Amino acid sequence: MRILLTNDDGIHAHGLEILKQIADELSDDVWIIAPETNQSGVSHSLTLHDPLRVRYLTDRKMAIAGTPTDCVLIGVLELLKDHKPDLVLSGVNLGQNTSDDATYSGTIAGAMEGTLLGIPSIALSQARSGGENGREGGVCWDTARAHGVETINKLTTVGWPSRVLINVNFPNCQPDEVKGIEVTNQGYSDPNISLGFMRREDMHGDPYYWLQYKRNTKNPPKGSDLGAIHGQQISVTPMHLDLTHYETCQLLHTKLED
Repeated sequence: MRILLTNDDGIHAHGLEILKQIADELSDDVWIIAPETNQSGVSHSLTLHDPLRVRYLTDRKMAIAGTPTDCVLIGVLELLKDHKPDLVLSGVNLGQNTSDDATYSGTIAGAMEGTLLGIPSIALSQARSGGENGREGGVCWDTARAHGVETINKLTTVGWPSRVLINVNFPNCQPDEVKGIEVTNQGYSDPNISLGFMRREDMHGDPYYWLQYKRNTKNPPKGSDLGAIHGQQISVTPMHLDLTHYETCQLLHTKLED
């Protein structure tokens, strides 16, 4: 089985090293194609107006001057086109990718692009403690490392439909404290709590702003991705590429098509 690894934290991220260790237990045909620099928060963006440059670190490890989407695209359609991957793994992200954060996530976008290209794809993230803007608090990489292989094996054994990707979040606890796997829905966060701006002034007295976020500390709903990792469970959320809201479709059919 050929596995393609990518991420959004960049080619030198520790989480990518953890993912490589996990993948090496699943296959002896593992390739890394990841962004040259940190691309956190770029979502599903791709590079249209600049060339994509490839830097080889080893025969099977390449850095791309682009986004996670670019990495998967150039990997599948060009660099590995003679033998395409059987599985795309994206991560392991530094910090959880749950609830509304999923819409911003470059980690999830890497798995999304693999799915669009017809390849089973999984995004993996490790929740971390405390702090704002991902700058403070600890991260227990041992949890993702300890449970990653088993989680991926279970998922690939069961399988899932085309045009569906899997979003996995490991809880912020020690490996032996994990209380199993929960299949979850995508939760939601309160933007008034989680997002804001830090205002500063430059040397001329003109204002500039840094986007900042805070962790939502409310008790998350049971059955959601937030609820699972809050309860020290591994969250497994199937996500599909069809963004249609079918209930509203039916409502609009009755109101607009008379």
